[in-house]
Amino acid sequence: MFPKPKPLLVPNTYAYESEPMVKATGFREYDARWLFGKEINLMGIQALGMGLGALIAELGQKQEIVTGHDFRGYSASIKYALMTGLMAAGCKVHDIGLAVTPMAYFAQFDLDVPCVAMVTASHNDNGWTGVKIGASKPLTFGPDEMTRLKEIVLNAEFKNKAGGSYQFHENYPARYIADLTNRPKLKRKLKVVVACGNGTAGAFAPQVMEAIGCEVIPLDTELDHTFPKYNPNPEDMEMLHAIRDAVLEHKADVGLGFDGDGDRCGVVDNTGEEIFADKVGVMLARDMSAVHKDATFVVDVKSTGLFVTDPVLQKQNAKTTYWKTGHSYMKRRTNELNALAGFEKSGHFFFNAPVGRGYDDGLVSAIAICEMMDRAPGKTMADLKDALPKTWSSPTMSPHCADETKYGVVTAVVKHFEDAQKKGDKVAGQAIRDLVTVNGVRVTCEDGSWGLVRASSNKPELVVVVESPVSEARMHDMFEAMNVVLRTHPEVGAYNQTI
Repeated sequence: MFPKPKPLLVPNTYAYESEPMVKATGFREYDARWLFGKEINLMGIQALGMGLGALIAELGQKQEIVTGHDFRGYSASIKYALMTGLMAAGCKVHDIGLAVTPMAYFAQFDLDVPCVAMVTASHNDNGWTGVKIGASKPLTFGPDEMTRLKEIVLNAEFKNKAGGSYQFHENYPARYIADLTNRPKLKRKLKVVVACGNGTAGAFAPQVMEAIGCEVIPLDTELDHTFPKYNPNPEDMEMLHAIRDAVLEHKADVGLGFDGDGDRCGVVDNTGEEIFADKVGVMLARDMSAVHKDATFVVDVKSTGLFVTDPVLQKQNAKTTYWKTGHSYMKRRTNELNALAGFEKSGHFFFNAPVGRGYDDGLVSAIAICEMMDRAPGKTMADLKDALPKTWSSPTMSPHCADETKYGVVTAVVKHFEDAQKKGDKVAGQAIRDLVTVNGVRVTCEDGSWGLVRASSNKPELVVVVESPVSEARMHDMFEAMNVVLRTHPEVGAYNQTI
């Protein structure tokens, strides 16, 4: 028998070393995230592995799984605890070692293994850990699977049995890199800043970009799990500004920034200006829909309205669907619609054939960006960006809100705007043209200015994004309109960044 996990144990006690601790809130909408040591201990991770092994069998899937770990000081030990649980449940574990998350997704195809459990806290601050999980390539778990996994683990519904085994795949990254770089070299000589924030991608990204024909300017590519400069998150302005400085110093054609586990890519143009990922998505959609006629794209609710209004996409008969934010939701929807690509404002891009295999990979995104530039030899990255209709958009802004209360707050905010629409109330001085409520609420006014409020799926935060096709002042109006409603809820704390 294995003990039933406890929600809280005190460190430096017998119980902490002899019982599993698993806080329920770590089971999130589409992956798992905990503060290691405070919300989960190693026996808790072991329980997670046992529960995952039981769920894989329950889903009728072969109990065979790929696992890898990101570069944090504690990730390897967490992976070994997870593997102990998986093997106890009867799974064959394929360990690819230190990896970016998309390397684990690639291994599912390359090794013909149905399941994946990648140990990573992605771009979360040090102290966090987590697991990205899937049992049907190229998809990862959604709310149904995560809810069932939570039930199994917290109720200790383990089905342990003999037959588990372990295989380490030596020098596995070489296979992943060979797959990425098995393509014609770029015809255009591009000078590219490759920024990794001392995260896992630093071990792989520079050589991939060199192999496709780029001149690489490495920035913080040395592995250092203390993240001495900043958190490797290409949505944060600190990382984007560091990339800007390097682009300007080296007169680079483009700056590419990778997050902590390498499944996202941020972009800075040759003038040093950051291009938010949704605008990069519009640029890529223009490029791809010129080559692939009648293309369908999926974008998340945080993304720019240009996917619908851009005249070039309209002329090329491209179709776009807005969907829920979150890599699992987007991956699944892109797969269901057999869309050419899915674009998420956070920088998760999902390319189906012929560009990718449907999962999010920051290096595949980087290669697609370079190939877009290769097909526009007389244009800079800034030229391609400036060709888009002008909009004023905010970065992703995240006010603190506890996991236990954030969904209730968002439900109340959705109701507020639904009631406002019914009553004909104005938002930021204008009537509501449209409400999208597939994921929080996206409020669009008559002039096309919009604001979004939703709950973060992986941190104790809300997410706020605003955009206007009219003016910077209207963008600020939308932010004020969203913020006034949020401030009626005392559970909502300070923002990480604002406009």
